[in-house]
Amino acid sequence: MAYSNKFIYATLPRTQRGQPIVLGGDPKGKNFLYTNGHSVIIRNIDNPEIADIYTEHSCAVNVAKYSPSGFYIASGDASGKIRIWDTVNKEHILKNEFQPIGGPIKDISWSPDSQRIVIVGEGRERFGHVFMAETGTSVGEISGQSKPINSCDFRPARPFRIITGSEDNTIGVFEGPPFKFKMTKQDHTRFVQAVRYSPSGHLFASAGFDGKVFIYDGTTSELVGEVGSPAHSGGVYGVAWKPDGTQLLTCSGDKSCRLWDVATRTLISEFPMGSTVDDQQVSCLWQGDHILSVSLSGFINYLDVNNPTKPLRIVKGHNKPITVLTLSDDRSTIYTGSHDGAVTNWNSGSGTNDRVAGIGHGNQINDIRAAGDFVYTAGIDDSIKQISVEGNTYTAVEAKLACQPRGMDILKESNTVVVGCVKDITVLQDSRKVSALPISYESSSVSINPETMDVAVGGDDSKVHIYMLSGGQLTHKLDLEHLGPVTDVRYSPDNKLLVASDANRKVILYSVADYKPPHNKEWGFHNARVNCVAFSPNSELVASGSLDTTIIIWFVNSPAKHTIIKNAHPQSQITGLVWLDNETLISTGQDCNTKVWNIENVA
Repeated sequence: MAYSNKFIYATLPRTQRGQPIVLGGDPKGKNFLYTNGHSVIIRNIDNPEIADIYTEHSCAVNVAKYSPSGFYIASGDASGKIRIWDTVNKEHILKNEFQPIGGPIKDISWSPDSQRIVIVGEGRERFGHVFMAETGTSVGEISGQSKPINSCDFRPARPFRIITGSEDNTIGVFEGPPFKFKMTKQDHTRFVQAVRYSPSGHLFASAGFDGKVFIYDGTTSELVGEVGSPAHSGGVYGVAWKPDGTQLLTCSGDKSCRLWDVATRTLISEFPMGSTVDDQQVSCLWQGDHILSVSLSGFINYLDVNNPTKPLRIVKGHNKPITVLTLSDDRSTIYTGSHDGAVTNWNSGSGTNDRVAGIGHGNQINDIRAAGDFVYTAGIDDSIKQISVEGNTYTAVEAKLACQPRGMDILKESNTVVVGCVKDITVLQDSRKVSALPISYESSSVSINPETMDVAVGGDDSKVHIYMLSGGQLTHKLDLEHLGPVTDVRYSPDNKLLVASDANRKVILYSVADYKPPHNKEWGFHNARVNCVAFSPNSELVASGSLDTTIIIWFVNSPAKHTIIKNAHPQSQITGLVWLDNETLISTGQDCNTKVWNIENVA
């Protein structure tokens, strides 16, 4: 059986309050780059639903930049390693790996001939380094600044210069090659967060947490003047030049972006981005005709020069680990919920998405299920909430529980929700509590069989507990023994089978008629805890996702057969699985990505 990755609905940039992030632009104008966790995300700028992900770093990546030739990307991580890899092959073959400093790399810049690289950050022995991309040979020292360096840029024309912006409030100027410290500029009164040369190299701009933006001569580094007075009322996180060098874009913690005329240093227009903390603007990029900014929420805004109050589009999604996944009843919409309580809906065909509005849980979501016109979420705030599918917003309907819900399932005909909690199993009808059955174990997951009215509950006591549901009351029927805590349970769409996964790496199939395995094959090819299981709509395939980063497809009618999707979410456990149809599987991971897989030859 063959499989292929059809789509990646990519994570948003990982953001942190008070920390700028760096966006990278493709010199050919097609893609842009950012990072989240161990991943570098390459997104098509015209169609951001198209994405590619590089996951070879062994720790968190902070910044990635294209070489001016467009053939390579250099990415730097929290350990001070830099990897240079190719953009042409799908495998992104590694060209070189160097360790220029012993701490987080914060910014990278290539020389215009793609030969040299400067990196800056927070090393133990130095805050930056210049070296040859081919050999790693040093071509200069970055010295003269006393605190971590946040930003750097290579002058795109001769004579070559390097500029750096530091937390000691200074801008460093270096001449070379080999590059030597020339001078510092001390016009800022707070951290310097961004330094960028104009496309021609005639000028450079600096931005700081003092709200100020200065423009300097690119060759002599003399101060030309200040932009605005000051440019923003909050810290400035980033600057981006228009490709012809006539305008400058700035983004700020004051929740706005501003466009400036470089010659007169006066304001052309302002882009107000919202009123909440999440609307602080932490990065910007000017790529061809596209002007992008990134909000603290991780949302990527495409700014409209002709209508500054309304972005052309906002790319939404998740930038925290996805914990839950479900499909709408008509299978047209994927719902994902994350560690921070955000719920996003995705068009299952195109990947276009939107964030669910309204007041949600505000913290981790433990389960999500769709039923007709509504989607229900269970949060660690001890409540079940309701989302209107049509309105794409949380409704006022909410059920408070006595303890934390871990899993739930819905009997659509009678609008009954069975919730497995830490201390009891609660039955809700029309969002009102009907009964609560105390339990001596912690439940992990719930599945209802609408034909037999059996309810399967996974427990941390290494058992699947089967109950009978009648008139809103649960009565115990039998227990199924496992060798490890049960992590997920699902009845098949034809109601004839039950599958359960456990922390002992096993996936076990049961026949509903007698709750005995229908075959004697053990499904145990995972190397670690199995987190989730899902039946295909025709009940013939089972997918399981594990802590070991793999997805395995199991064949109900050929139990000896299976297909392993290795590194389905590299360096990240699988957190959710759902089948879109008998040949399409959707997975979510702790890497904040949602992936769509084509599973072929189901014969």
